[in-house]
Amino acid sequence: MKYLTFDMIKAQLRLDDEQAQAEHDILELYGDSAEDTVLNICNRTLEDIIETHGCVPSPLKHATLLLVDNAYKERSPITPQNMSSVPYAFDLMLKPYMRLTL
Repeated sequence: MKYLTFDMIKAQLRLDDEQAQAEHDILELYGDSAEDTVLNICNRTLEDIIETHGCVPSPLKHATLLLVDNAYKERSPITPQNMSSVPYAFDLMLKPYMRLTL
């Protein structure tokens, strides 16, 4: 993972040490995927964000943790019975950091 930590994910998912270690590899995968997704949606690189803001802003970390949380809770394929989406706040947190292309 580039900017999330395993402890941040563990806290977001409210996992104890034993649960987190048992699922370490899948949590790392969710973290990597969520970070890449946020950067792709923003059309930015991590280096660009850090150069512009001096660090990864909290709203981007928060939005990334929301994606991890969603992936963890919705492990099964999506069907009409279990369909859910990432909260609307996700979009609000990312909008200020999105780079629009022509």
